[in-house]
Amino acid sequence: MRMLVFRWLCVLAIAFMAGKLMTKIKMPAILGWLIMGMILGPNAVKLMPRAVMDAQWYKLMITWMQCAFGLMLGTELIWKKIRSYGKALMVTTLTQSLGTFLFVSLVFGVVFYFAGVPIYLAFAFGGIALATAPAPALSIVEEFRTAGPVTDTLIPMAVLDDIVGIAVFFTVNSFVARAVSGGAVPLYMIPVMILLPILIGGAVGVAVGKILQQNMGKAGTLAVLLCGITVTAAIGLFLNQRVFTGIALNYMLMGVSFSAVFSNMLPEKRLQDLTGWFHPILAVSLLAAIVDLGAPLDYHLIFGAGLYTFIYIASRICGKYGGARLGAKLTGMPVTVQKFLGLTLLPHSGVSLVFTGIISSVLASARPELAAIVTGTIAAAAVINEIIAVIAAKKGFELAGEINKKP
Repeated sequence: MRMLVFRWLCVLAIAFMAGKLMTKIKMPAILGWLIMGMILGPNAVKLMPRAVMDAQWYKLMITWMQCAFGLMLGTELIWKKIRSYGKALMVTTLTQSLGTFLFVSLVFGVVFYFAGVPIYLAFAFGGIALATAPAPALSIVEEFRTAGPVTDTLIPMAVLDDIVGIAVFFTVNSFVARAVSGGAVPLYMIPVMILLPILIGGAVGVAVGKILQQNMGKAGTLAVLLCGITVTAAIGLFLNQRVFTGIALNYMLMGVSFSAVFSNMLPEKRLQDLTGWFHPILAVSLLAAIVDLGAPLDYHLIFGAGLYTFIYIASRICGKYGGARLGAKLTGMPVTVQKFLGLTLLPHSGVSLVFTGIISSVLASARPELAAIVTGTIAAAAVINEIIAVIAAKKGFELAGEINKKP
């Protein structure tokens, strides 16, 4: 066991360094993590063999970390901020996110019909495609000191887009789970799969929020937060293993609801301190989760998924850009927002890779060939799309005239 743990830690260290190298060439570090997971995993170099991924201690660690990095989204879901964003922003968020889901699903539905692939897989691609990774675009905002209508729209939209993405994806994931189980999952269990993780996380979040409202230092705050994550994950594990054995409750959604609840109970300064203190743990959790996603990927699948990857990238770009332009035009937003906001919404790795792992785990046991299509396509798209997306996002700010406008 010690040697397996050592191997895992070595892989994480190498992946971390690869991420640093990615940032040197202005690319998201997460791509380095994914690629190193794939290279060092059981299908290539085997520094992280299958024995690591099958070990019980490893599965427990990944479960805890999935719950932990739900805080990446949950701590941004502050109701007062969301309510203040306005009708135009809400409408545009819905048109670009739901528009992407519908367009990608439609395109793949046609393709899969002629290819003899189950149509429900098209909705899985649509559910993954609507997710936007705000970090690359927001890093451009910070680095190039952008300011203006596009920047002002993008920042709150990044949060709203996550809300819509989570709701749509987990709904689709529930239906896919029922489809591959041959109807073994009753229809009434679909809302349970969506709502129960939210209720679990929310209940623990209320208790943790009340404790965190008390004055305590960094050590006490982190101790309470770590205990809250552990309790949330433990409840989820118990229900998955002892009660709902035929379905899989999602730990990331538990973490999102857990953190969203306590985040809305705390003063802004207290929440800022908490997220700053927790950031190193969040970073390690995200690193481990993305390496875990990359490790089982067979690099041969990437080369074999060329057509699907091209279709996926092209249809997603059309959905994001077209949906953002339509929503901005309907609500009378500035012309620069209508024309260029869509370019800043193209970054895709991060949450989308996590979604891929969730869908793949649902498909793996009953339909492994479909899991291979999803992982191969999205793994290739994550690399290719991020290169295109970072360039496009920067160009969008340039065309909008917002580069170096911040005082």
